[in-house]
Amino acid sequence: MESAIKTWKSGRKIILEILNAHTPEQLNKIPDGFNNNLIWNIGHVIVVQQLVLYKRMGLDTLMPEYLIDLYRPGTKPGREISIAEIDELRELLNSLILVTEKDLESRQFPPYQPWTTRTGFHLASWEDAIAFNNFHEGLHLGYMLSIRKLV
Repeated sequence: MESAIKTWKSGRKIILEILNAHTPEQLNKIPDGFNNNLIWNIGHVIVVQQLVLYKRMGLDTLMPEYLIDLYRPGTKPGREISIAEIDELRELLNSLILVTEKDLESRQFPPYQPWTTRTGFHLASWEDAIAFNNFHEGLHLGYMLSIRKLV
């Protein structure tokens, strides 16, 4: 599990660097050929982590419900994101990983209830959920690396 958390932190560090290197206008721009933008991808990876590791298990998420509604699977950018919301996402990008790591270390989670994602990944344990989350965040990081060249 330690290696998976280290991978997760490394990916989040790169995402944070992308966030910090772009203006609000660049973060909100949807390039031709894409369905979303940098800031939506950032919000989306934060939300999916909370859904897969907390909400799916019947636990309270550690972020506001309105953000979950804006960035959950099946959503897309529909408005300009304010500087205040960008700052909120920046804070969550860092803080949620630390809280989740502490929760995992202290065994704050109930036994993982197996389920299969919409994309066919069967998750039967917390280790599976972290591995899937790393895969998911890596996929969206790839989108972000492409988008940043076009904004």
